[in-house]
Order: sequence, then structure tokens, then C-alpha cells
Amino acid sequence: MPSPSKRLTNSNPLKNGNRRRLMISYGLGDSGTGLAATQLGFYLFPFFTGAAGLPAFLAGSLLMVIKVWDAINDPLIGWLSDHTNSRWGPRLPWMIGAAAPLGISLAAIWWVPPGNTFEKTSYYVVITILLMTAYTSVNLPFAALSTEITEETSIRTRLNAARFTGSILAGLSGLIIAAGLLSKGNNDGYLLMGRITGSIATTTTLISCWGLAPFAKKARRPENKSEPVQLQIKRILKNSSFIKIIGLYLLLWCGLQLMQTVSLIYLEQVIKLPVEIAKWIPIPFQISALIGLQYWSIYSNRVGRVKALYKGGTIWIIACLIAMFLPPLTSGFTLSTLLSNLNIESIKFLVLLGIILLVGFGAATAYLIPWSLLPDAIDADPEKPAGIYTAWMVLIQKLGIGISVLLLGVLLSSSGYLSSNNCFSPEDCLQQPDSAITTIRICMGLIPSLLISIGLLIMKDWINKDATPTKINL
Repeated sequence: MPSPSKRLTNSNPLKNGNRRRLMISYGLGDSGTGLAATQLGFYLFPFFTGAAGLPAFLAGSLLMVIKVWDAINDPLIGWLSDHTNSRWGPRLPWMIGAAAPLGISLAAIWWVPPGNTFEKTSYYVVITILLMTAYTSVNLPFAALSTEITEETSIRTRLNAARFTGSILAGLSGLIIAAGLLSKGNNDGYLLMGRITGSIATTTTLISCWGLAPFAKKARRPENKSEPVQLQIKRILKNSSFIKIIGLYLLLWCGLQLMQTVSLIYLEQVIKLPVEIAKWIPIPFQISALIGLQYWSIYSNRVGRVKALYKGGTIWIIACLIAMFLPPLTSGFTLSTLLSNLNIESIKFLVLLGIILLVGFGAATAYLIPWSLLPDAIDADPEKPAGIYTAWMVLIQKLGIGISVLLLGVLLSSSGYLSSNNCFSPEDCLQQPDSAITTIRICMGLIPSLLISIGLLIMKDWINKDATPTKINL
């Protein structure tokens, strides 16, 4: 059997003439999971509180359970993936096997079952466990491939740019589908949305596996030995680079997840946007994030990844703080009002749209920079167990996100937020008290800006490792 270094050299995308296939296939690999993450991030909390009728605290707790289970299965699937043997490498069998379960469970989560609150909650617990198990079985082995296919920092950065480009484009398609179906203001839109996006998730994952097969077959493989959890913890705690990266990733994604979760509630119940407009607003955010991803990829290769992080993070913080203080639109605002003439309400809407675009552009660094820095930490470990590091990075991030969405549910419930099973338009939703409106504004602006700021502070002493990674001793 050829050595790991030999396999890695043979799979170098700069030498085998298939670089375009590699980039396209790797971009598609995160499309299914990116589509799922985008729809769950923007719509699941409003779906639980506005269609299924679950109280805000219970909805937040359910989202936390989702993330905790998602985090628990990460190290297990990472370890199993590292120890899977096949002619196509250890990663592709997991992606292929989980493609169909991912699509089926993604469709099933948007159904409101009959019964009381306990019965509905039990159903969602079961479905989300199935969904997140399939999600991890696709996403985690796939993420490890960027480190194993090549050792060149610039190619790894471009692979991650391709990955999140595919993720954002898939998320954008999911938002367009959701906006077209849900802006009609009825419960059937969620069911049809789930069926369409579930089919897309399965199809794109399988196409990616086909495209990545020759690269995964020749990629560097992890050391095939067992490592107890306590030794894994010891390994990552000794890797100071990894500690910084996971701290950054945790904070940025907690801020981003909090904004995504509360965004539609903010638009419809705080800014008072009509549902036929509000459901389309996540789309410019996604487009802006896609543009930002390309910009920060080029910028980071020219001037450095941490400099790109600081610039993008600053833009993100400023936009968050402005969003917190934006005034609501007056009742009766419609799309025709916006297009007919330029008045104060139209200006307020255009300012809102501009802030959304700035948030997406700055938040693109949360997608790109932590994952482009992760290979530095893996290379600092002599054994380079990409599956272990990838698993623990995602595990800690998901635990943090679970805590953040639970915090959102607790804050909204304590502020007096009122749930409904028929909140498909602002007119149908219950009138929220002022305390709930203030809490939503804080969750949209102040809390994310603080999390981002702390993340930037963590990276202030980061050493440029592009040339020579610092080895760690275990």
C-alpha cells in the first residue's frame, strides 16, 4: 500500500489536471447540509412557535436538544470515519450512506403532527435526532477531506471557499423556495418546502461523492489506531492553535446562529414588514454572504486570514448595532408603496436592506476564516488526525449554538413573548409586549456584536503559520 505522503502527492490538484472537478465537487459536498442548516437556522424556531404552537422556552429547549445530540454524535462519527476502510478512502462511504436519510428527515421535520404539546415535542425530538445523525454523517467526513486532499495552504483555502460557496448557494436556493411557498401564508408551504429541499440535499450529496471519488481514493489517510476520549482531550488541549481557532469559531457562529434564529421574528414583529416581503429578506443576506465569501477568500490570500477576519468582523459588528435601533415601518406598508414613490417609509426599508447586506458581507468571515485556519492546527500535530480535530471543532461549536438558542428561548419567554399556531402573517400573530420587542432587538444586535468582539480579541496574538506550522509534542 502506498504511504500517506505518496497518496497525498498523487492527489495534488495542481498536478493531476482535475482541479476544476475537485473544486466543483467539493463545493457540492456541503450543499445538502448547507441547505439544511440555512433553512433550520432561519425557519425552525418561527415554525415551532408560529405553526406548531410550541412555547418559546420549549422551542429553544428543543433546538438545544438538537444541537446537543448533534454534538454528541460528532466524536463518534469522526472516530468511526477515521477507522473506516474502503477502496475509496474512509470518508465517502459515510456520505453515500447518509445521503437519503438526510433528505427524508429534512422533509419530515416540517410536518405538524396532531396531538398535544407533549406529543408534538416527542415527534420533533425523534425526527431531529435522525436528521442530525444523517447531517453529521455527511458533513463531518466531508469536512475532513479538505485537510487530507492537499497540504498547500492556498489550495485548502480555495477548497473551503468552494465548500462554503456551494453551501451558501444551496442555502440561497432553499430560501428562494421557502419564500415562494411561505409568503402565501399557509401551513402547507412548510410541507412542500421540506419535500423539495430534502430531494435537493440527497441529490447534491450523491453527485459530490461521484466527483470526489478519485481524490478521496488517493488522499492522505489518518493513522489507523484507537485513541480514548481522554487522550483526544489531552491532544487538543496541548494544541494552543486549535484552542484559539475553536474559541473563534464558537463565538462567531453563536452570534450568527442567534441572528438567524430571531431574524424573521425581528422583521415581521419588530420592523413590521409584510410577510410577502419579510420572507424574501434572508435572500439578499445570503447573496451578500456569497459575495463576501469570494472577497474574503481573495483578500485573505493577499494580506492574511486574520486581517480579513478583523476587517469583516468590524463591518459585522457595526451592522448589528445599527440593526438594533432601526425604527419599525408604519402599518399598511406594501411592496407597491416602495416602488411607487420615495418617501420616509421607503427610505427606512432601504436602510434596513443595506444593513442586511452589510451583515451578510461581514458574516462571511465566520464561514471561511475558522475553517481555513483549522489545517494549521492539524498540521501542528505530528499524527495529523483530521477526523478527531474536525469532530471536536464541530462538537464544541454545536454545544455553544445549543446554549445560544436555549438562551433565546429563555429570554423571549421571560420577556412575555406569545406563541401561536397560526402566525403566518403579522396580522395573524399575537401582539407582543414591549419587553419582548426590546429583547428581540437585543438578540438581533447587542449580543451578537459582543460575541464577535470577543472572538476578535482571542485572535489578537495569532502567529502567521502560513509558512511553517509549529509542531506540538504529545
